[in-house]
Parts: sequence; C-alpha cells; structure tokens
Amino acid sequence: MNAVKRYEIFRRFQEDNPKPETELNYNSPFELLIAVILSAQATDVGVNKATDKLFPVANTPEAMYALGYEGLCAYTKTIGLYPTKTKNVLETCRLLIERHNSQVPETREALEALPGVGRKTANVVLNTAFGQVAMAVDTHIFRVSNRTNIAPGKTVLEVEKKLLKFVPKAFLLDAHHWLILHGRYVCQARKPRCGSCRIEDLCEFKQKTSDD
Repeated sequence: MNAVKRYEIFRRFQEDNPKPETELNYNSPFELLIAVILSAQATDVGVNKATDKLFPVANTPEAMYALGYEGLCAYTKTIGLYPTKTKNVLETCRLLIERHNSQVPETREALEALPGVGRKTANVVLNTAFGQVAMAVDTHIFRVSNRTNIAPGKTVLEVEKKLLKFVPKAFLLDAHHWLILHGRYVCQARKPRCGSCRIEDLCEFKQKTSDD
C-alpha cells in the first residue's frame, strides 16, 4: 500500500471520529491501568461491568490493595482469568505504592515491570493516559493491518513497528483507537462488513464481502 492511500484512510477515520477514545471506562491513569490489566482476553463491556462497581469503592492503589484477594475477587470474578488478574492487580498496587509514590509511571520500562503489564498494556496507558505516541496492537489491529495491507506483518511487534513507520505523523496519536474501532465494528474477524466500510475503495483486501 502506498503513502497516498494510507493518508486518505486515516484522514477519513479522523473525519468520521475526530476524537476517538477507548471504550474502557476510567477517570484516572490508575483506573485505566487496572482496566487494561483486567481486559486481557476479555471484552471491554465485561470489564466495564466489573470496574463500574469496583472503582467507586477503590480508585487508588491503597484502597484497592486494602480489599485483599477475596475482597477484590468479589468484583473481578465475572472476568475471564480473574484469579491471575486479581493477583496481578494487587501486586501492581503494592509496587505503585512502594516504588512510584502511588502514581502510574509514564515510561514503558517502569510500566512493563508491573505484574500483568506487557507491551500492549503499556502502549495503551502511554497513549491513552499520557498522550504519548504508541501503538497497542491487539487482535483487531493485527487483523485490520494485515487484511487491508496498511501494515502487514507476521507478528504483533512487526505490525506495531510498521504502523509507527507508515502511519502519517498527523494521525499517529489516535491511530490505534481508529484501528481498534474499525476492527471491532466493521472489519470483523468472521465476515468483514465491506459494504459498510468507509475505506473499502482504498483497502487492498481481495475477497470483499457484501453486508447481506
């Protein structure tokens, strides 16, 4: 795919959704970090149902850590892999208190040192909470990048690096939100909704579908 096509794709995304946002509910960098840790292999809707009850009760590392394992499980038990995620959240809270003055760090290295925080989670927090250019490649972005040919790659890291290289600078900050939303609602895994796609004429996917 050439640069002209890529520019027009993201120009249209921006035109349709000038200020894209994550669909996770949060009111602080700490709440976002916890929500993203809980969201691994889970839906944003499912995570929101849990955190909408959790955050009014505990929205600081101290308050959440004070709940303890059983207390926190009462809120997280509806989320997949909750035993491991709950332990990771509690340990993350402890480390934030002990190492970071209860603040979410703003560097990748410090974020990835927290339990349950991998590269993708760190990228989400850096981009969404702190306004840094970062590309959090999930299954949706990986699929869209390969299917459209915007940034094809065999691994998540390869796609991430290509997106950072190929997405026009004017659109880099919001690009991962647009791509996630496009993959979630239009360029879906089982059957892409090509007939309803804003970038169908620019996309290089050869097996276009109708929406019937």
